[in-house]
Amino acid sequence: MTQQSESAPPSGSATASPSLADRVPDRLKVWGPGSAVAAALVLGLVLDLLADQREAAVAVWLVAIVGAIVPLTIETVRALARREAGVDAIALLAMVGAIALGEWVAGVIVALMYTGGEGLESYAASRARRELTALVEGAPRRANRRRGDELEEVDVDAVVPGDELVVRPGELVPVDGLVREGQAVLDERTLTGESRPVERPVGARVQSGATNAGSPFTMRATATAEDSTYTGLVRLVESAQAEQAPFERLADRAAGVFLPITVVVATAAWLLSGDPVNGLAVLVVATPCPMILAAPIAITSGVSRLAGRGVLVKGGGALEALADVDTVLLDKTGTLTAGRPRLVEVLTFGEARPDEVLHLAASVDQLSAHVFAASIVDAARARGVDPAFPDAVEAETGSGIAGTVGGRRVRVGRASWAAQDRPLPPEARAVTRRTAVEGTSSVFVAADGVLLGALLLDDPLRPEAARTLRGLRALGVRRFAMVTGDHGDIAELVGEAVGVDRVLAERSPSDKLDDVRALRAEGRGRVLMVGDGVNDAPALAEADIGVAMGAQGATASSEASDVILVVDRLDRLQETLAVAQRTRRIAWQSVAAGMGMSMVAMGFAAFGYITPVVGAVLQEVIDLAVIANALRALRASEYAPTRPELAERAAGVRAEHGELASGIDRLRALADSVDALAPSELLDELRSLHRFLSEDLLAHELDEERSVFPLLSQASDGEDPTAPLRHTHREIVRLVRLLGHTLDAIGDGPLEDADRAELRRLLYGLHAIMRLHNAQEEEALGMLDSGDGAGADAAPLRSRS
Repeated sequence: MTQQSESAPPSGSATASPSLADRVPDRLKVWGPGSAVAAALVLGLVLDLLADQREAAVAVWLVAIVGAIVPLTIETVRALARREAGVDAIALLAMVGAIALGEWVAGVIVALMYTGGEGLESYAASRARRELTALVEGAPRRANRRRGDELEEVDVDAVVPGDELVVRPGELVPVDGLVREGQAVLDERTLTGESRPVERPVGARVQSGATNAGSPFTMRATATAEDSTYTGLVRLVESAQAEQAPFERLADRAAGVFLPITVVVATAAWLLSGDPVNGLAVLVVATPCPMILAAPIAITSGVSRLAGRGVLVKGGGALEALADVDTVLLDKTGTLTAGRPRLVEVLTFGEARPDEVLHLAASVDQLSAHVFAASIVDAARARGVDPAFPDAVEAETGSGIAGTVGGRRVRVGRASWAAQDRPLPPEARAVTRRTAVEGTSSVFVAADGVLLGALLLDDPLRPEAARTLRGLRALGVRRFAMVTGDHGDIAELVGEAVGVDRVLAERSPSDKLDDVRALRAEGRGRVLMVGDGVNDAPALAEADIGVAMGAQGATASSEASDVILVVDRLDRLQETLAVAQRTRRIAWQSVAAGMGMSMVAMGFAAFGYITPVVGAVLQEVIDLAVIANALRALRASEYAPTRPELAERAAGVRAEHGELASGIDRLRALADSVDALAPSELLDELRSLHRFLSEDLLAHELDEERSVFPLLSQASDGEDPTAPLRHTHREIVRLVRLLGHTLDAIGDGPLEDADRAELRRLLYGLHAIMRLHNAQEEEALGMLDSGDGAGADAAPLRSRS
């Protein structure tokens, strides 16, 4: 064995791939016996045909056949002792019969098929699970820990929460944590299947297993290696590799039935023809390999294929169950919605300023674990409002969080709690009514017992949600239900928007459990539940197939589920079902075609049309064809992504939407304030807003029409999706111009009540059509980065080799 280089791999990287010398023993174990038998076959043919040494050739062939018979006999006896089929006994009988009848070439070919077949099966299985193997072997091993001014390299298991770590270019993020210094540019393809690097600013979370594709950065560990994302995913992968699918078990049992049938046919061929060679030919050509090889290789290939796309399936049983889904139950928050609330407006009461309200709220929320907290802090920083570090922080579950900021006692949370149960002012009651109607959320901010304002947050629908449900219907899913703890009116709005058949509102975790059972009792097929939180774990475990949305490997929802969508995209669920159905089709095709060819060949052999030598070669051809067909499940499915440059363009448009969002939110905020602002202040605000609309917004929309809409039209397989988008573009341009004409007509003159009413109408109209337009556009953009065109609603899409 060659000596390894003294240079170690980079810290935090996966263990280096074994050298050629390291792999030699394993390769000899797999391919060595087959190679020896092949050499014996060739040597015997040379001795017999070229050197006219028949006896020497027979001796070489006999040694090769006996060398295969001995271990096969031991394995067959062990299989029978376990009450297993022992289908390799067919090969054993064929070799013994070949020796008895002097069919040496046929016997050695059967020996070659048996020994070489093991190597072929091992190769096919390893290729089928290559994505799973790469995931397990790619685990971080080392970390660079900072101690004062010193940097020490430690084993990843030695890292504890709070440690400060340095991740250099090309290294793996060793544990989950937060970026402390520098901007992290990460390649997360191992975790999510996405090839595009992502940027993580200071304060952002990073997951173990991602590769640093940029400059060095410093992070603070928030979990040990055992509790981090990558280790959790590895545990799930290992459990997936250990499980056998029901179809595989059925194939094993069916292959067992094949043994006595083969013996009966071979015996009948011998007795009816009077020639034992016919019986031997039947044994030689008979092969249960289409059953015992095709099913596990196809299913493992499907599981591995999905792992490469950021979807972990816990074994073949789960993959097989996915192909029979009849009903899908979806949690609302974090599944149908983005799960990342966005600050849309800062409302103030009295003389408080918006920046003041946002500063106080963000300062306290830095230490809050609430789902809204991170969104508020991020929004403050994006608007140039720097939070201060709070003192004396106290959190009250279900109500809010309090802390001292700049000497003021600040409360952030529910209205009644923030106001300390004092009567709410009219403005606060109006906010409560508005959020109930719109389906948005509100966070109230008070200082020293006085309500200063409220923050309005919106958790928008995932742009791919409605499209994904349409695609799932095309794949055969009959019923969709949405379950949520929200109020019924809000839930109905979301349910209608995405197209579910039933809305189950105001549900507790135990209610969700009952809903799964009720849907199973009503349906004809399997019930699939999709959720993302701890409160969804019981229902995920109860469902026939539980799918954890955007989960980490160590979370409660991922442990309770059968499928984990590591990449936070709902449309991967459609791809998962498509791969599951395709994998099952391929497995059945392989079994049916292989067994059909074997049965036909047995018939010809029984009547003497196929000799033992020809039958042995034919059997090997059938095995190769079956394995090659089963490995098709490893190839990209019909729902593979389109070209990377299109996905990059879609991501760029979404980023531009994010940059324009605050300006669009100003439309609604200013419309609400039309009657409250002084004429001069209102006109100044309106002219500033009109400049934004004319110079930034319209320029963006026109650029989209020139550069993005043609791509959407090309990606569509059916009706052009850009027609309604062009229509809303025209309406946006019309309203912006009308706003400009109205402002020009008012000039510096007096502002009449009719003018205020007209301005309010224009602002509300622009805000409504912009939200509608962006929602339509976000859904259409999914065709560029998910491979889903308009035709996905009715038929599979382009395939990729």
